[in-house]
Amino acid sequence: MGYLSCQAPCHDDIAALVALDQRTLGGLWSAEGYGREIDSPNSCLLMLVHRPHGIQADQPDLSTASMATLKMASDLAEAQPQPFPPLGLNASDESTLLGLGCYWAILDEAHITVLAVDFRYQRRGLGKWLLVNLLTDACDRPLTRATLEVRPSNSRALALYESFGFETLGRRRRYYADGEDALVLWQNSLKTAEFCDRLQQQRSATSHRLGRQGWQIMDQRLPLNRT
Repeated sequence: MGYLSCQAPCHDDIAALVALDQRTLGGLWSAEGYGREIDSPNSCLLMLVHRPHGIQADQPDLSTASMATLKMASDLAEAQPQPFPPLGLNASDESTLLGLGCYWAILDEAHITVLAVDFRYQRRGLGKWLLVNLLTDACDRPLTRATLEVRPSNSRALALYESFGFETLGRRRRYYADGEDALVLWQNSLKTAEFCDRLQQQRSATSHRLGRQGWQIMDQRLPLNRT
């Protein structure tokens, strides 16, 4: 399959982030919006990257905003979608952006704003791996709880968040553009030993699942912009 890393983007990655956003989120954020997220000390923006080859210790990290990535976006727009093709068929040596996640640090709260995986790579544990890394980062900050909005009809997302102990504590009426409500989910125990154990179990189980598919997990992450 290749190497899988979860890391903070730089400005060179914005074009790839916007292309993935257009495919998976329908254009939620603009290039300027992603630039602000990258620069904000109160935003944790992570991208999930596939590389056919690992990074040597003496090499700088590579940007995912490559011609290969942008060509993939163009090809997807022109071709009929074919869900769930085999992974690891990219013959290019360039990196490929598979997913992105983001939360905002607001007082003692991690407000998860984005969690998206390219449709061709869904249902493989990649979204859970992104969420593990987002919550791990949140636990490293002085944050005690996490929250997010999700569609009631999105049963897979609900099951994912509930597996991390999120509970439904509210509803926002007609929150989405199509008129659907949003459920407000909360996890109020980020700093407890119980949640730390749950997070470690999720990390281990998801890493094992990805390993069975042939992914080699790279733990290297770029430093986030913080005050």
